[in-house]
Amino acid sequence: MFKKSALSTLLFSRSSLRLLAVVLALVVAGLPARAASNDELLRGFNLTVFGAEFAPFGIQSRYIRKFNGPVRFNIINLAKRDRTADVTQFIRSLNGSIYGLKTSTTRNPARANFNVYVVDQADYVKVAREQVYKRSTARIPGKCLVRSVFSRNGIIRSDAVVVSDGGEALFKRCMIEEILQGLGPLNEHPSLKESMFNDRSRHTSFTRFDRIILNMLYDRRIRNGASIGSVQEILPAVLADAKRRVR
Repeated sequence: MFKKSALSTLLFSRSSLRLLAVVLALVVAGLPARAASNDELLRGFNLTVFGAEFAPFGIQSRYIRKFNGPVRFNIINLAKRDRTADVTQFIRSLNGSIYGLKTSTTRNPARANFNVYVVDQADYVKVAREQVYKRSTARIPGKCLVRSVFSRNGIIRSDAVVVSDGGEALFKRCMIEEILQGLGPLNEHPSLKESMFNDRSRHTSFTRFDRIILNMLYDRRIRNGASIGSVQEILPAVLADAKRRVR
């Protein structure tokens, strides 16, 4: 009797713990996300807009890079499923999300300064090599990418390759992350838990953290070519204005 009772108690305890874990998970999921502190946002800005995740020849360009004028997107759907409407909708939403940025779409490649190639996984490497890097032996990292051509005067052109058929979560994450990075925050860091600019995170939406970073970047006081040291004094004021714009 004792052994049976002890076993029953043990099983009950394990069931209770599992139930408690489920309840706690539901409670935590229902809580509002903790707002990032000013120090976290300033750190996130500095980590993402200076340097680059994939630097050409390993040489980092540690200065501000963004588009000086309107960003004209050309969406090239090469996937079996036409994702043009999804990409267009996100691009148009940026005009209301990022103060100081103007976006539009065009079907004229000569007018575009940001190309978005939507491809199936089987064609990812080929399209990236042929259309983006123009080099048949180029190393193509990850499951999606963006490459920006820039100087101290700003971004000249960006090209993103987004995989369509890897599931909805991957498509949405790739589309949002690569388009946003192509606007200027070209770097990533694993410590940025509230950001899409972190390969370890699983965000599939334009987070408030990243909206604030993009609003800071496209503030008129943040100028192309500025070094990390030269902007630190004005960043708190720029951050305060960005937080007021992002709800």
